[in-house]
Amino acid sequence: MFQKIMNIASLWMLPAILILILTMGLIKKVPIYEVFTEGAKEGFKVSVNIIPYLVAIIVSISMFRASGIIESTGNILSPLLTHFNIPVDVIPVMIVRSLSGSAALGIFSDIAHNLGPNNYATTLAAIMVGSSETTFYILAVYFGAVGISKIRYALLVGLLADFIGIIAAVGICNWIF
Repeated sequence: MFQKIMNIASLWMLPAILILILTMGLIKKVPIYEVFTEGAKEGFKVSVNIIPYLVAIIVSISMFRASGIIESTGNILSPLLTHFNIPVDVIPVMIVRSLSGSAALGIFSDIAHNLGPNNYATTLAAIMVGSSETTFYILAVYFGAVGISKIRYALLVGLLADFIGIIAAVGICNWIF
């Protein structure tokens, strides 16, 4: 019964929010269409400003994958990873997750497709994707959108949080699975 109510509520939530916003705009006599188009113009300007940062991230990820650095890192770290029960298959997720969420999801999808959904590496990769953030993407897009150029402490804290997320994912997987 509860699930049925939640399904109905989720279907009507977005239209209800839109109707509420439009109604409040009419009550407060806000020129809704003009405000909407002004916001769209500002959003377009932000999009144009962040394009160079996004291109830099896409090129970096492509270079990492094409150069074979990710696979080489996995081979070099294999003895250490085996000691901590970390499959070599999840190394690309560890490396790419800080750069791009979509690339990490693509790698995760490959792991799940190749190894199956019940494999330990698939579970570990899923937890890693969920417990870390796209630090470089955030720095490029959000900091670039507002014009912040000095990012060293934000980068350090972001990468530290990603590292802690990976360690936590490994610990939780080893404990539960």
